[in-house]
Amino acid sequence: MNRDYQYKKWTRWLIYASGFFFLILGILGIFIPLLPTTPFLLLAAWAFMHTNRKIYLWMFKNRWFGKSFSNYMKNRSVSRSVKISSLIILSITMAYSIIFVIEFRWLKVLLLVIYLAVAYHIIKLKTIDDKIQKL
Repeated sequence: MNRDYQYKKWTRWLIYASGFFFLILGILGIFIPLLPTTPFLLLAAWAFMHTNRKIYLWMFKNRWFGKSFSNYMKNRSVSRSVKISSLIILSITMAYSIIFVIEFRWLKVLLLVIYLAVAYHIIKLKTIDDKIQKL
């Protein structure tokens, strides 16, 4: 993080633009259940870490996702309420997709496998107390 990254001008611009693209997708993922939030925010953080330190630090201080993002990046941990709400939203949207949206059996099985992998990842994350999360 403290290294001074040197890129050609066009490469730096491309990384910078992709940071905004991933940040927008990550923010949309907060409101659109099937769009993942965390992977896009992590990609945006990587892009801004290499191109714009001010925006990178803003991501950690953001009032909506800053604490959760910071805990995830630093400790690979999330609060119990984030874990529970993530699993509930994930379960509802995946069940709806598998039951009502997807027609092909092989695609239903694939979606179920993805669901189980993501749920396992969320469950295995370290859990921190909600009171600590709010500090």
